[in-house]
Amino acid sequence: MNSPAVLPYGEWPSPVSADCLVQGAAGISEVIADPVQPWLLWWAESRPAESGRTAVMRADLRGGEPHEVTPPDANVRTLVHEYGGGAWWPCDGSLFYAEFADQRLRRIDRPGAEPQLLTAEPPEPRAWRYADGRVTGDGRWSVCVRERHDTGGEPANELVAVACDGSQQVVPLWSGADFVMAPRVSPDGSMLAWISWDHPNMSWDATRLHVHEFADARLGTELLVLGRDGDRSLCEPGWAAGSRPRLLACSDHEDWWGLYEVDLGRGLLVPVVTGAFDVATPPWVFGMQRWAATGADLAADQPASEDQITMAVAAQMGSGDQIMVNGRPVSVPDSSVSSLTIGRDADGAAVLAYAGAGYRHEPEVAAVRIGRDGRVHRRAVRPARELGFGEGLLVEPEAITFPTGDGNEVAHALYYPPANLACAGPASERPPLLVTAHGGPTAAARRQLQLGLLYWTSRGIAVADVDYRGSTGYGRSYRRALDGAWGVADVEDCVAAARYLADRGDVDPERLIIRGGSAGGFTVLAALAGHDTFTAGASRYGIADLEALAADTHKFESRYLDRLVGPYPEAADIYLARSPIQHIDGFDAPMIVLQGSEDEIVPPAQSEMIVDALKAKGVPVAYLLFEGEQHGFRRADNIVAALEAELAFFGRILGFTPADPLPDLEIVGL
Repeated sequence: MNSPAVLPYGEWPSPVSADCLVQGAAGISEVIADPVQPWLLWWAESRPAESGRTAVMRADLRGGEPHEVTPPDANVRTLVHEYGGGAWWPCDGSLFYAEFADQRLRRIDRPGAEPQLLTAEPPEPRAWRYADGRVTGDGRWSVCVRERHDTGGEPANELVAVACDGSQQVVPLWSGADFVMAPRVSPDGSMLAWISWDHPNMSWDATRLHVHEFADARLGTELLVLGRDGDRSLCEPGWAAGSRPRLLACSDHEDWWGLYEVDLGRGLLVPVVTGAFDVATPPWVFGMQRWAATGADLAADQPASEDQITMAVAAQMGSGDQIMVNGRPVSVPDSSVSSLTIGRDADGAAVLAYAGAGYRHEPEVAAVRIGRDGRVHRRAVRPARELGFGEGLLVEPEAITFPTGDGNEVAHALYYPPANLACAGPASERPPLLVTAHGGPTAAARRQLQLGLLYWTSRGIAVADVDYRGSTGYGRSYRRALDGAWGVADVEDCVAAARYLADRGDVDPERLIIRGGSAGGFTVLAALAGHDTFTAGASRYGIADLEALAADTHKFESRYLDRLVGPYPEAADIYLARSPIQHIDGFDAPMIVLQGSEDEIVPPAQSEMIVDALKAKGVPVAYLLFEGEQHGFRRADNIVAALEAELAFFGRILGFTPADPLPDLEIVGL
């Protein structure tokens, strides 16, 4: 074996190119077993190489190759809440989906068939938007969420029943809250459950679970409302069929999002799978599902039978997810698990399917069957692409916990050291560190292989993916630790992570850089404005002016800052104090700013404010505006251009010359 080449950190040649992020790449989401034909497994694929469009795929668990069901020009995506999710649902071999171009619902009964329009043309383009549906047992109606933008004021969110026969009949069902989510019809069709919440809460703060009698697209008697006290987040409701319908839902009233059965008679939550872990994750988008159950007994200990899987949950813990089947952990090569569903194979046995990724493989559709001997048999129904990278490039992070704030609190991060067996850094040198701040801010570092991180580590740049206070995966208390402290606690935690690793001797304290998008971009800006820890930063569609955000954002997040910062305008002084644009004097570190031209969540004006201010002050700055992009970059060429620009920028600022042939980058003021 050849000795590694000794090269400065940042100058290591790497096979992980920016093109690798998009060539043949596909994001896998929302795996669903057909409720009528459970051997049909459906999932969505987002494809950067096809201008970021989303297609819906299907495979037969009894045998056969996966195939696309949607037309080649379809883009399955809803704009409800702007973030979308839950844009499609299957039933009895048919697919119901929202088309991004006009937001109207369609039905397609087989691949190659002409989609049938189910909803009428709205009075204005995209004024009626649909999401998160399920088909009733008789196949006549799709019960779903509708968001109306023709009200003359704030959009209205409601539950509706859409006729499945193409008559374009839409029956309003319920509109008693600011937001609704997850309408789920009981297996016998007699009940409807859903989630609602009101401003200023978000769906992970305080929600209500409703259950009503239901028949023929009409709500009947109210049977139950949980969460009236506003002391919990209820989410991911669903039914398990059997001798009687059983309603389950996730709740965080005991600090962690556990799975509970709803006692409809007494209005109680009975623990099913609970512990010091989160089953659910924040419902930023529709269609999230981290548990699945059949109609069999839900007890943890099951005897061997034809149905070896009766219940499965994904538990978020440590540096990854764990799957529990029938109350017991099972070993799978996945550190990130989402969208669990239970289908049937050729033998009629229950098969657990999900979207899974590990630190050695990208997301794929996996199917697990448990034999009578208890052995776990896993296969990839839709395998991840073959990357061809050597083991030396695929690094599993170290989960670190470090002191922060006043020293009596802690925060968490995933630390990725440089990794490339072909290269080594000089003995006298320590690597630069890239601190990444996730969005949300109520999100979490992703526990899986991310080529966007390997892009840096394989070139000799260490990465700390920070789960600052407010992140998910550590219980409700940790998530709520950001209340009133956004722009303070998250920044302190990113600074503390960098200093912790520098003090430990892992990284160069003079070459600490920070990067983030959306809410993470705000953290970047606030860190550079208020601290001198970082040498440079990269902000993707970051928030510069909190007052402007409070006045000019979409309904879903329009009151989000009430909890994170304070009610506006009553707390206007705090908004001013926390807004990076108000602290230009504190900006001395060079920045690169990247922005989509059609971003409705963080409009371009937010980025341009900070760019103009840095130019006026003479701080080196680069600005890239991507035409046609919205919140987050979906198109392959833009994903590549953004990443290469960041590498070129950091190389110029930190004084290393990347081995890659990079496009010229204009840095004003350098």
